[in-house]
Amino acid sequence: MFCYLWTDKHTEEPYILFVDGNLLDYPQLEKGNRSRMKILRIGSNQDLPLKTIHTLLDAAINLHKKSLR
Repeated sequence: MFCYLWTDKHTEEPYILFVDGNLLDYPQLEKGNRSRMKILRIGSNQDLPLKTIHTLLDAAINLHKKSLR
């Protein structure tokens, strides 16, 4: 597993969690109090940031592929 789509239990806003997000250096990602994971919050009243999502998914996939070697 390298990412999943979920909703915040307090705000009920959606987000994408990246399991090895600590290895991804993008200002859009929030670490919070997580040691290994980071999230990308998705505004439920806004258009999806498709370019950002594609960039982050590509980076996460490449990271995952490197860890399998």
